[in-house]
Amino acid sequence: MNRLIQYSLVILITTIASTINAQEQKIGFFESEVILAQIPEYNGIEQRLQLLSDGWNQELQELDEEIKALEDDYQAKEILYTEEIREQKINEIKQKKRDRDTFLNQKFGPQGEYFQNQRDLLEPIQRQIFTALRTVAQKQGFDYVFDRSGDIYMVYARGEWNLNEAILLELGIEVE
Repeated sequence: MNRLIQYSLVILITTIASTINAQEQKIGFFESEVILAQIPEYNGIEQRLQLLSDGWNQELQELDEEIKALEDDYQAKEILYTEEIREQKINEIKQKKRDRDTFLNQKFGPQGEYFQNQRDLLEPIQRQIFTALRTVAQKQGFDYVFDRSGDIYMVYARGEWNLNEAILLELGIEVE
């Protein structure tokens, strides 16, 4: 649904722009993934996030193993347990599963620590990129600039409107 809205918005903007004054509109594009890959700090941020993620995934694996062990133990000894002990063991397994789900949500959920860290670490870099993009777009007289790395898909774009190099230069990064 979100993509449909974005596509519709892009089509609407381009349609309006072309009907208003098609000859005077200048549309450019850039690829944020290409820009990010050229920024030295970005690689360090990716590594930090990967280490964080790996640690939490290890904890999740340990929780899964604990749950599996509890379930195996319960199945092996179920006939030996009284009804009260069976209920306790089932509740213990359910609680361990809830703990795992809570941990998973706290670390990787939409409001989880991973995405908060990602946002906090990447926000300054993104701000730099968009400031450079705005500067380049204003200097070169662009009316619209699209990010080709995201959900908006361009079927065709002339290379002369690619702003990657100008943005990298604006950020102070040498282009080969």
